Amino acid sequence: MAKLIHPKRALSTMPLKSSAPLGAALAYLGIERAVPLFHGSQGCTAFAMVHLVRHFKEAVPLQTTAMNEVSTILGGAEQIEEAIENLRKKASPKFIGIASTALTETRGEDVQGELNEIIARRTDFADTRVVYASTPDFDGALQDGWARAVEAIIDAMLPEQYERDIDLRQVNLLPGSHLTPADIEELVRLAQCFGLRPVVLPDISTSLDGHVSDDWSGTSLGGTRLDDIGKVGRSAFTLAIGSQMEAAAKLIEDRALVPYRVFPTLTGLKPTDAFVRTLMDLSGIQDPPEALKRDRARLMDAALDAHFHIGGLKVAIGADPDLMFALSHALASLGADIVSAVTTSQHSPIFDQMPCDDVVLGDLGDLERGARAGAADLLITHSHGRHVANALNKPLLRAGFPIFDRIGAQDIRRVGYRGSRAFYYEVANTVQSQHHRARPEDFGAAPISEEFEHVPYATRH
Repeated sequence: MAKLIHPKRALSTMPLKSSAPLGAALAYLGIERAVPLFHGSQGCTAFAMVHLVRHFKEAVPLQTTAMNEVSTILGGAEQIEEAIENLRKKASPKFIGIASTALTETRGEDVQGELNEIIARRTDFADTRVVYASTPDFDGALQDGWARAVEAIIDAMLPEQYERDIDLRQVNLLPGSHLTPADIEELVRLAQCFGLRPVVLPDISTSLDGHVSDDWSGTSLGGTRLDDIGKVGRSAFTLAIGSQMEAAAKLIEDRALVPYRVFPTLTGLKPTDAFVRTLMDLSGIQDPPEALKRDRARLMDAALDAHFHIGGLKVAIGADPDLMFALSHALASLGADIVSAVTTSQHSPIFDQMPCDDVVLGDLGDLERGARAGAADLLITHSHGRHVANALNKPLLRAGFPIFDRIGAQDIRRVGYRGSRAFYYEVANTVQSQHHRARPEDFGAAPISEEFEHVPYATRH
């Protein structure tokens, strides 16, 4: 059981987290023909757009209400109405997802009330679904914004009084923000192996998977169909991936009596086995497909091969809570030692299950200090961690958001049997790629004088 530690300091010099509004925008991009709309200043939106574009290497339809000094003081209802009208004219979206920012949240603006009044008055907006989520920058991180956006979508689009008409082959799949498009594709494949039809909410695997569209559009290119969102109440079960999705799953249960199960992680053998057993129970198929058995056997072989490099490995990790837990748990299962764990949000129940003593709610500076104190062999965090890796001369495995100094971030897969196998290989190969030259002092001998440093140790006798 890990204890959450919140260091008291005046500033953060190397931020680790991304903001909640950015997480909400990412979730909205997983909806069909959607445009995320930030209710705030232009700077807030520009910063988030840069992050998304650099990570996915794609054009991102992110817009803003462009609050100014006057609207900040008097209220931004007019900006919201004008923004919706302009978006409808230019992009013809089916869905507009509004996310608040620190600017409007600090003022205490009743955005939902203003939006309700606008929608009731502007009947010409009826063919565009507009959803609002409260996502202040100063509260939580990317995964919190994602979770609140998903909850807002369900709350707005799933009727409170739902007549049960169960489709026993349909299941809801609620992926957390820590899953990549390739991760979601793998989970859909696993469900389909058992003849189940998953409704993914939100589905960035079809909108941000990195594909060339036949025509240009000012909205998201793919995502969950709006008609399917209204059908989540017909599903036989809800599969929530990550603790952040429990509130959304419970909301569906409260509205439509759909039972759910939360899977804190699907990286590693045991967590994936638990997921597959649930799919077996839901489908009534007790003998998994041969291809799935083969994938499991290959994961077991990969674990045997990789444990020589992962066992005893000292790891420092910095990420959102669910991603931190998933990767830490998978490595600890092969004998790795988590010497430093730094996270971005305190709004998570997962810390009690972390395979370490302490979790620091901090930044990359805390990660560097923890890695140095724990003599870490490997760092795991996003691309901004490269500065820490260079300072410590340690290898960096990039995980989380953003990853901007590598291409193909959307194709990283670390869940299920196949993804877990790839993750173990990735870690083992990252460790092996580090060159280490044995020195006499490593074995307790006196250091050789500097003039002989250029001579290989094996030839010094």
